[in-house]
Amino acid sequence: MSAQTTTQARQVPPTSVRGAAMRGVVARPGQEAIEAKGWLRAHKWLLLRRLSQLGILALFLVGPWFGWWVVKGNLASSLTLGVLPLTDPFVLAQQLAAGHWPYREALLGGGIVLAFYLLLGGRLFCAWVCPVNLVTDAAAWLRRRLGLKGGKVPSGSTRYWLLGFVLVIAAVTGSLAWEWVNPVSMVHRGLIFGFGLAWGIVGAVFLYDLLIAPRGWCGHLCPQGAFYGLIGRSALLRVSAARRSACNDCMDCFAVCPEPQVIRPALKGAGQDHPLILDGDCTTCGRCIDVCGKDVFRISTRFDRSES
Repeated sequence: MSAQTTTQARQVPPTSVRGAAMRGVVARPGQEAIEAKGWLRAHKWLLLRRLSQLGILALFLVGPWFGWWVVKGNLASSLTLGVLPLTDPFVLAQQLAAGHWPYREALLGGGIVLAFYLLLGGRLFCAWVCPVNLVTDAAAWLRRRLGLKGGKVPSGSTRYWLLGFVLVIAAVTGSLAWEWVNPVSMVHRGLIFGFGLAWGIVGAVFLYDLLIAPRGWCGHLCPQGAFYGLIGRSALLRVSAARRSACNDCMDCFAVCPEPQVIRPALKGAGQDHPLILDGDCTTCGRCIDVCGKDVFRISTRFDRSES
């Protein structure tokens, strides 16, 4: 390669790299990471999340399916080993809005779950617990494989308006009206009692994300995700772009992130001088860590603002 060609290559602006990425280079993001780190390390966090999601589902299902009652109930409210109550604080908020005072065990369970997500990050629920994430991840993967571009994506604030609407409906009707159509609740009920209408709801979420709005449900509409994003804004656990100086603008992290808008401030220093992703919408899914061949990202705490 001539000196002139080398100079020209070095002068290619990052926007050109990003443009190339958006034209299809990231159809299979993480290939560079697989070559650099091996397949297992390039999928470590994804595999751990799947183990968590499927393991939690299994704990709920072995009771009604096989009679081994490790956990009784569902994600809304449960009792583990007959001792530990756990309650979804989003359901509790609806119940309070509806004017119904919860049982003492439900309040205790809600407090335990709330404390956990306040400490570690509210949207851990979305990436590590929520079964609908399996559906939306599948839609995102297929969308990339099919090379589908564009789409009509709602405003990022829509989910917060829907969160308010859910609470208002609960107050007006005096019931947990949202839980009858909540995809998370319907998946659980469907697995135990048979899907029926749940197939339609889950299928609609999948097709919406695949054909209309990339990451549309989790990233723009889900009121439960909005709720957990609000309670996790000051959480301890964070993703850090600690080696952002090594970034080569491959855009793989943006391609796989369910909330790609949270990356740029930390990675590119847009509006902040530290490498931490502090946005409450970050799900701490770890996919940016997986697909980065340069090991730019790592799991850290909100107090670790160092770069390496």
